[in-house]
This record gives sequence, structure tokens and C-alpha cells, in this order.
Amino acid sequence: MSLKDALQEHMDRKKKDPLAVMTMVIKHSKPSILTHQTRLGNDEIVMAIDPETKELLYYEDRADNSHLHVTIDKDILTNNPTLQLHNDMEDCYIDICSPEVLSLFTDNFDYQHLRRHFVKGLLVDDIMGYKIYTHELRSGYAARIDNFRSYDTVSKDVIQRWTYPMVPDVVSSRDSSESRLHRQGIYKASDVTLSPSAQIGANSVVGSVTSIAGHCKVLNSVIGQGCKIGKNVLINGSFIWDNVIIEDGCKVSNSLVCDGVHLRAGAVVEPGCVLSFKVEVGKNVVVPAHSKVSLLPQPSNEDSDEELEYADTNSGIADSPPFSSMRSNGDQATVPSEEDELGTSETGTCGVVGYIWTSVDSGIMEEWRQSIAPIPKEKLEELQHAVPDDDRSEDESNNPTLPDKDDSSDSLVEDDDHISKFEKEVEETFQRALGGGVNRDNLILEINGLRLAYSLQHADCAGAVFYSVMKSALLAAQSSNDTLLKTTADALGKWKDLLRNYTKTVDEEMEILLKFEEMCQETTKDFSPLFPKILPYLYDTEVVSEDAILRWAEEKEHADESDKVFVKQSEAFIQWLKEAEEEDDEEEE
Repeated sequence: MSLKDALQEHMDRKKKDPLAVMTMVIKHSKPSILTHQTRLGNDEIVMAIDPETKELLYYEDRADNSHLHVTIDKDILTNNPTLQLHNDMEDCYIDICSPEVLSLFTDNFDYQHLRRHFVKGLLVDDIMGYKIYTHELRSGYAARIDNFRSYDTVSKDVIQRWTYPMVPDVVSSRDSSESRLHRQGIYKASDVTLSPSAQIGANSVVGSVTSIAGHCKVLNSVIGQGCKIGKNVLINGSFIWDNVIIEDGCKVSNSLVCDGVHLRAGAVVEPGCVLSFKVEVGKNVVVPAHSKVSLLPQPSNEDSDEELEYADTNSGIADSPPFSSMRSNGDQATVPSEEDELGTSETGTCGVVGYIWTSVDSGIMEEWRQSIAPIPKEKLEELQHAVPDDDRSEDESNNPTLPDKDDSSDSLVEDDDHISKFEKEVEETFQRALGGGVNRDNLILEINGLRLAYSLQHADCAGAVFYSVMKSALLAAQSSNDTLLKTTADALGKWKDLLRNYTKTVDEEMEILLKFEEMCQETTKDFSPLFPKILPYLYDTEVVSEDAILRWAEEKEHADESDKVFVKQSEAFIQWLKEAEEEDDEEEE
């Protein structure tokens, strides 16, 4: 993002109001617990903002979501009758501050958290009278990385080019190790050594001077520079930093592996693990899910900053009591509990060189929230039902609103914008599924969560999912030598079950046809000449039924000529359906 507008806005405001000491950058987000916790691993935020001045009046990060309400001082409501409450904003943690902020931190040296202490303290301080304002980001990309889940999410956004021009091939062109973009979002440096039998999957990055041996699979992962990957290795959904050695037969799933780590043959790193700098994992050792391993013992709260400095492999490791021993488990070894002493296997190979760190927030924060590992299905279901349909319906019935005639056009524009944002969110979710970041069951759960967040119907989901599938077919055709008709047939064949999940009624099937018309006329005109060829395929795959197609054609009979274009293109197929229906009726008689 560019800070130019936010900086100018802050300086202009400061000239008019000396008490305006800070401008906080925010951006629109889905009003859903599901979004905040599954995408970035953080809490839902509630803000009260003056719609005219953009002054921030109230800020609450809802770490405890057990209560579906907030408490606001009545003076805020009395003094600001037009304030707006938002739970649809994401805090980018980008703040433009005046020099007074430095003195505030000096005077309040006990502040531990920028938002919970500094921002909230400033909002309730009536003595100094300092004010915080907001700047809503309407274009560009901004996100804060403060845990492993947000690291994973933002990294994948970069790979999928949401952050252009800050993308791997553009950034790397500025140095000697240039990375090139290939089909399916694969980035490879020009000097990578890749075995012909190795497989690099979609949305993956392989850095300079890295070698990958035969029969390896790298799926939806990042591999840094100078790495050596042995034979028959599987790396899925993981981040492998620089100068890492992974020997034959290893498996790394949804984990972070830092510089200089060495995985010996047959080692298994289960989802959610973090292996810090120069950690070694022995032959056939299984590192349990969500383990965090470092060469340094975990510091206590009383340790000073000097004690947290990085120590190399030879500094104090032999003299310190490590965390566990390697035990045989058939042909593999596992890392047991922290109470056991480190030992060696019968072959003399050390199990793991390093210490397991426990989660500091384990008492209040579930492990999955801030992990690279996929979110358990039961957690997604739990979040999806955090705000039941009944509660939402009750809220709507208790607050009936009928727009005035003069406001009807504005209301329609807002509805269109609302649906457009929903479709954009569905497309982003679908793109993550294409890259292997979301499995199909969880994809349905996430889309259903979006539907609840936007208070939309199944028909809206049908249209949004269809658009995402067709858009993926168009992108596939643009990045390959295949025809658009072929990539469309492939995409519909692959995702027909997902589409069927949202086409249970004729109305929902009609939404597919109407969305297809809209795409051909407006957003993706490449499909326009192919409409009469794709329509029979939708019928053959049972995405749309005979009843839906005939009803669609019937409703177009009295429409303007411009609305009959695709019905006329498909006349032969529609006539065939009518005749087939008549034959069926005659047979029944």
C-alpha cells in the first residue's frame, strides 16, 4: 500500500487540530469471527468511529468471544450521537504518529501492548485530550504478521500475487538470484537443480542454488536458497528457509523449517511444527504436531534481553540438559514427553538436537489459532455456528427497516456492493483451495461461513462458486496452450460436486445460468461464443437440470432482444430438451 494519502490526511488534520496525535490505518474485513481466527489467527475487533471526522472513539479486541455484546460508556454515546460501530474492520497495525506520542510512551513506560494499553489509555484520558483518527484503506494490500497463521496467510497472498508488485519474480529481479513465474503460480530460480522425476505443485517457490532429487513432491510450499532435498521427500504446505538439508524419505507437512536445519533420512515433521535455526532431527524420528524446537532452552519470564541472543550450534548445547530421548516405534522413532532425558538410538544417532518450547499462551489460546497447520474440521464447524441463524433472524425481526423511495437506488447500489464483496471473498477462498491450502470439506465450511457473515442465500453461493470455477478455467487457458473450452470442461468436471452442493433447487440452478449470462456480457466476455457449447456440459454434469434450463428460456420469451442473445445461441439444445420432455410424457401416458 501507499502511505501517501494517509500521511497527507494526518498532516492536514494536525494543522487544524493540535490534539490529533495519531492516525490508525484500517481496512474493510468480513464481520465474522470465522474470518479473523481462520485467516490471521487474531481476535475480532470492535471499533466506534465518528463517520464525519473519522475519529476513533472506542476500540476493543474481543479476545473472549463468549459474550456477543460490547459495553460502551454512555458519555461516548451522548457526545457522539452519530457514531458508527464496526466489527467489519481489520486493524493493519500501521500508525502515523506525531512527536507527542514519543513523550507519551516515555511517561507511560509500563505499557506492554500497543492497542490494549496505549490506544485504550489514550481514548479514556480526559486530561490530555489527545485524539486518534482512522484512515480506511480502500485499495492496495496491508496486513500484520504477528503469528504463524498470519505468516502463512500473507505469504500465500504474496505467492498468489495479491500484493503486486511485491511478488517473488519482481522482487528477485533486483538481485542476482532472479526467480521466474511458471504455470500454476510456480516460481523457480534460474539455477535450481531439479530432477526430471521431481514434482513441483501449484503456488510453490524454489530458491536459488537449491537441488531437489528424484521422486520428490513439493506442494503449496516455499523452499529457500541453497537447500538440498533428497529422494522421495514430500513437502506439503510448508516453509523451508535457506541452507536446509532434508535427506531421503523425509516428510514435512504444514510446518516452518528455519535456516540450517538438518532432517536425516526418514524423519517426519507433523503439521504445525516450527524447527528453529540449525536444529537437527535424527533418522526416522517423528516430530509431533505443533512442536516448537530450538537450540536454546526456553527462557523464563525473568530472563533479560541479553539471555535471548542467538547461540550457535556449539554454544552450551552439550552442557545443557536437552528435552527428550528418541524411542523406537517400529521402524521409526518418536519424540516423547519433555520429562525424559535425551539419549541416543542403538545406532548412535541423536533423536533431536534442541529443546521443545511450550506455548506461552497455552492457558488461554488454543494451539490451532496461531499455527500453520490446517484448522481442524470440528473447529471450523464450531466457529461457523458461533452466531446461529436464529439469532441473526431475531436481530433482523427486532429491527425492521423499510427504505424510503428516495433511498431505493442507494440501497440497490449498497446491495450490489455487498454481493460483490462476498463474491470476491469466495473467489479468494477458492483460489486457496486450488493451491492446496484448503481441502474440499473445509472449503464448503468456509463458504458457508461467508454466507452467514454476509447474510446471503444459497443461491448467492451458487453464483459466487460458479464464477470462481469459471474464472479458474479462464486463467488456466491464459497460462497454457489448452483451449478455453477444454479448461472449462476440466474445471467443471473437477468441481461439479462443489457446485451441486449449492444447487439443490431450480432457483439455485437458475442463479448459475444468470451468473453465466452476466459473465459473458460483462466480466469475462471470452466465454460468450462458447455459451451454447458449455450449457450442455452443465446439463450433462447435473449442475443445472432440464427444468432450470427450460424455465430460464421461458422467462426470456418476453424480454428485450438484448437479453435473448444466449437463448437464441442455445436454441438447438433447448429444442432438444423440449422434445425429450415430450417423449417422456408420451411414454408415461
